[in-house]
Amino acid sequence: MRRADSEEEVPKIRVTDRRRIYLDDDSKSSEATKPEEPSLKPKYVEELEARTKAAESKVQEVQSRFELLRAQLQQETDETRQRLNRAADERAEQEKVRFITSLLPVLDNLGRALNASENSVSSESVVEGVRQTIEDFEKTLRAAGVEPIESVGQPFDPQLHEAVDTVRVTPDLEGQVTEEYARGYRMGDRLLRPAKVQVGRDSLKADQARQ
Repeated sequence: MRRADSEEEVPKIRVTDRRRIYLDDDSKSSEATKPEEPSLKPKYVEELEARTKAAESKVQEVQSRFELLRAQLQQETDETRQRLNRAADERAEQEKVRFITSLLPVLDNLGRALNASENSVSSESVVEGVRQTIEDFEKTLRAAGVEPIESVGQPFDPQLHEAVDTVRVTPDLEGQVTEEYARGYRMGDRLLRPAKVQVGRDSLKADQARQ
């Protein structure tokens, strides 16, 4: 019995197989030391590719600068246009104020003429006041660049005159303006209003036209 017990107490020997660890280490080292595959492209092709990439990069840089400059130019153009529009509006407003201010004395003269007629002042004074008012008004229009159209005694011009009626006249007054009903005005080359006039017509021609 004792011998059997002694045989059972003999320690077991453990064996570790390290061959797999070494194999793994060898595979890793072989992968690390694996040489790079040589490039199959010719050298001049690689150089062309490098130059192409550099050129593309340069183009992108130039395009970015161009876009930036264009945006700045557009902003400056918009700001300049806004300043010019504001300046034009201010000038137009100043001209309008100046013109209206110049008309105020005309309004004052009309008021004086009305007061004179209501206070039974002589008709000569009223007529003189109205005449003065008309002269002041025309003076204001001339200052604004508006000119009256000469009519009476002038040859009839359909571009400047509007014939309201005709009157029989001697042959030497044929086609001339004999009377003005409403004065016409122009500003430079622009016709503001044609003059409404009466035109002379040769009596002999008028009789022949009726026959």
